Amino acid sequence: MNEPAPEVPPRAFPRVPPILAIAGALLWAAGATVGLNGTSHAAVLLRVVALALFAVATLLRSSLLSWTLLAMLGGVELGLDAPAAATETRLLGDLFLRLIRMIISPLLFATITTGIAGHGQLRSIGRVAFKALVYFEIVTTLGLIIGVVAMYLSGAGWGIVLPVAQTAIPGPQAVQTWQQILLNIFPENIAQAVAQNQVLQVAVFSVLFATSLALLPEGKRAPLLSVLQALADAMFRLTRLVMLMAPFAAGAALAYTVGGMGLRAMLPLAKLGVTYYLALLAFTFLVQVPSLLLFRIPLRRFIAAVSEPASIGFATTTSEAALPLAMERMEEFGVPRWIVSFVIPTGYSFNMTGSSVYLSMAAVFCAQASGIHLSVGELIAIFAVLMLASKGVAGVPRAVLVVLLATASAIHLPTAPILLILGIDTLMDMGRTLMNVVGNCIASVIIARSEGALTVQSSH
Repeated sequence: MNEPAPEVPPRAFPRVPPILAIAGALLWAAGATVGLNGTSHAAVLLRVVALALFAVATLLRSSLLSWTLLAMLGGVELGLDAPAAATETRLLGDLFLRLIRMIISPLLFATITTGIAGHGQLRSIGRVAFKALVYFEIVTTLGLIIGVVAMYLSGAGWGIVLPVAQTAIPGPQAVQTWQQILLNIFPENIAQAVAQNQVLQVAVFSVLFATSLALLPEGKRAPLLSVLQALADAMFRLTRLVMLMAPFAAGAALAYTVGGMGLRAMLPLAKLGVTYYLALLAFTFLVQVPSLLLFRIPLRRFIAAVSEPASIGFATTTSEAALPLAMERMEEFGVPRWIVSFVIPTGYSFNMTGSSVYLSMAAVFCAQASGIHLSVGELIAIFAVLMLASKGVAGVPRAVLVVLLATASAIHLPTAPILLILGIDTLMDMGRTLMNVVGNCIASVIIARSEGALTVQSSH
């Protein structure tokens, strides 16, 4: 009689990777602080040892998130030690973004169509759209308020010396009317919408197409649904392949940023940057965490699900880069595919939570740096313009800059301080994009819970 196979012993020292990662983070922070005073062999040595500790921790507990974080630190180190070489790494980041943009349109089309037409969700889509828009408006308004409060508490704009030249700032943009915003939601040409990567227009076309397909008899609908289901599965598999490149792209993006700007260039605006990240923390604990608890979403499982797409968005400063992985992780979390594929892309136009905090802060910063004390009426005007303009320019590269210029023009704020903000915008854009990604993932799980469609167990 065969003896039972011996049990595999549990992994030894399970706490070793987190301890190594924490030690590496502390050493790297110390090395970066020492390096601010100039090139120092001690600073480089501290950062190299920190990277070695992170590398060991990553090998012991390998995941896409751990490899991405390691590559991000390596990219910063390359930017600090070899800025000329670091500026040549942009190709990897650009290639990764091209591959992601290649995926988005067919992925959205296949998942939305199969989700609505293939699972009988035609009656639910209007209700979900209404819930999503109401939720988006509430959280973005709270973000605007938190941004203003944070700026008034810190006063980061007072005493700033304004630049003389304003040639780097493009001209102010006209604020779109609500009719123009509504019209731009619908694609005039679906091929053009795909080519221009207009995510919301592709999503709207997919919903309309799915509605038409759902109204066809079963015999005519089934063959096309089978093809689209295979397309959706293939695009998710392609997403996994492209994500193998994510750590290299994240490292390259940070190497290019740090190599071109350096850390010392950020010191004059450090107070603004610190204020922004503290405001994001306040938004997280005052708005996002209570929202998750209110809808009984398990926090630990959600954080584990969102960490990888959030880290990719943080490193690449592009929400599009995290979109396919965010959709896949939320579906694995328990959100139905049709809700994921509708809510998250829609949120990229209407739920820019990180951007809302940033925009209200930036508008108040412009006033403070110019020595202007805003009245309550002017603050209300800022809120009104930002709530409208932020929806009208969604999908435009550096959309927040366009919104900021439109706001300054509408309420007659000087634009010279915007030139200062551009100096720190890239580092602030990291947190802005991370918060946008997390906010849209939160929206998908909350909408799914409100529909009784979330399969993950409630937190207690």
